[in-house]
Amino acid sequence: MRRRHLIAIIAGIAALPLAALAQQAVPSIAPQVHEEMWAIPSSPVPMLAYLMRPIGGGPFPLVVMNHGVSLDATGRSYFPVIEFRDAALWFARQGYVVVAPVRPGYGATAIEIPERGLFGLFFSGVGKCSDAEFREAGLAVASIDKWIIDYMSTQSFIKRDEVIIVGQSGGGWGSIALGSQNPESVRAIIGFAAGRGGHLNGKPNNNCAPNQLVDAVAEFGRTARVPMLWIYTHNDSYFGPDLSKRMVEAFRAAGGNVEYHLLSDFGEDGHFLIDSAEAVQLWAPLVSEFLAKHR
Repeated sequence: MRRRHLIAIIAGIAALPLAALAQQAVPSIAPQVHEEMWAIPSSPVPMLAYLMRPIGGGPFPLVVMNHGVSLDATGRSYFPVIEFRDAALWFARQGYVVVAPVRPGYGATAIEIPERGLFGLFFSGVGKCSDAEFREAGLAVASIDKWIIDYMSTQSFIKRDEVIIVGQSGGGWGSIALGSQNPESVRAIIGFAAGRGGHLNGKPNNNCAPNQLVDAVAEFGRTARVPMLWIYTHNDSYFGPDLSKRMVEAFRAAGGNVEYHLLSDFGEDGHFLIDSAEAVQLWAPLVSEFLAKHR
């Protein structure tokens, strides 16, 4: 009953005029951008996505923004509609349309299936540490990105050949995975604290399978030719300096094109740099310079 009721609610959202959804419920904090909630057609239920765009008809370049990964089913059910709103606002003010999808298994789609003891749509786990499926987990997120790009490219206000992918943590890892497939429309990829397998057993600085993570990123690097920018911090408790340096070295050695920045400590845990409005001034100059090179 709960599943049918939830699907009915989401289907009702999908039936509404797209541009009207969040415009009615979310006040704009800046006059130069629109903030909207979209329901993107997908199966078995529409995929919700938060969208920010400059005023005007465009066309504008597109930023797809990947949120992180949570292995906790209950936590996923309370996932916010947009995780990095200040970052999205910055990109929108630079002239980008930003779409931040809520991936299957998060928020309203974290649907409980009691007979299986699962929250049903989550598909980007890594399995057991002894045989961590880091590559497969990244490609699962990449498949969502391709879906979003294809759909948004049908919109008249989007520049179909100018797409930027931005992701944090597990969402950043999915962005790197997408880069290994070299989508024609993707011009650049930006990862904040990208990786998987952090906080094994809930402990900081305790990665599930660091050697396998490095091997997986090298595998992505063998085919990835999209320019990438990776930003990490010294006090990232998921992917600390030693691990992030190993990852970038392996990626480059395999042939990947990446610019790497290791920033100073930020807050209590630099892993969440992109979550903070105060951090925009730290990463924005790096991102601006990188995009000026590769747009």
